[in-house]
Amino acid sequence: MAAWPAAVGAEIARAAWPARFQRDGTLVVHTRDAIWAFELTQRAAEIRERLEGVVALKFVPGPLPEVAIEPPQATPQESPPPTFEQSRQAAEWAAEIEAEDLRNVVTRAAEMSLARAPNDRSF
Repeated sequence: MAAWPAAVGAEIARAAWPARFQRDGTLVVHTRDAIWAFELTQRAAEIRERLEGVVALKFVPGPLPEVAIEPPQATPQESPPPTFEQSRQAAEWAAEIEAEDLRNVVTRAAEMSLARAPNDRSF
């Protein structure tokens, strides 16, 4: 449930919400109406790729929970992509982290921080 808004975006999450898993790994998703069910069925493969452990998606009209999906916060300014040197520095800082997933996340965060630092006037 927590991954749904990130996988589909706020607009779709307001019109469609996971209802249950079937035994075969199909995620049944309730939609606001048949039109949403049809439209999302056309995008099922794309959405499924963003969700781990989902074998298939089935969209059907059904009741939706009353959840407040907040739109993503706009950033005041897009950060530039990191330079080669910034990426190298970030990888060096994270190199001692044994868990690959964590090392990758830390490296990416450091890259973004380094890339933004010269433009960040809030210090």
